[in-house]
Amino acid sequence: MLAYPAHIESQDEGYLVSFPDLENIMTYGATMEEALHNAEEALNGCIESDFERNFVIPAPSPITDKTTYNIPVAPHIAVAIMLRALRADRPQTEVARQLNISYQVYQRLENPRKANPTVKTLEKIARVFGKRIELGFV
Repeated sequence: MLAYPAHIESQDEGYLVSFPDLENIMTYGATMEEALHNAEEALNGCIESDFERNFVIPAPSPITDKTTYNIPVAPHIAVAIMLRALRADRPQTEVARQLNISYQVYQRLENPRKANPTVKTLEKIARVFGKRIELGFV
């Protein structure tokens, strides 16, 4: 599971959330539950937007203290991030050719707003990159 640490600070009337790895994301919640929910929405919305604009998404740092919480990245966004990282400097056309799919189909797999790969497709991608898939429910 891909997740980013969020620092949650108690304030007078709620909780302020910031992300040490992603300084452009901040949110707030009146309760801890609301702060965690808002953190997940803010994180996923920002990463999805930054990813589509080809910004570099930093790797998450390890959690460091009791006021830091792991906020999960939505699976459809995590898959796009992982695919781009696996592909590295290889052109999308080369990977599409190895997968025996069109360039446009592969391009959609790396787009978090359009991707909806099947497990079979993910297995095929894993084989092309010499990896294996691990799935689970938390």
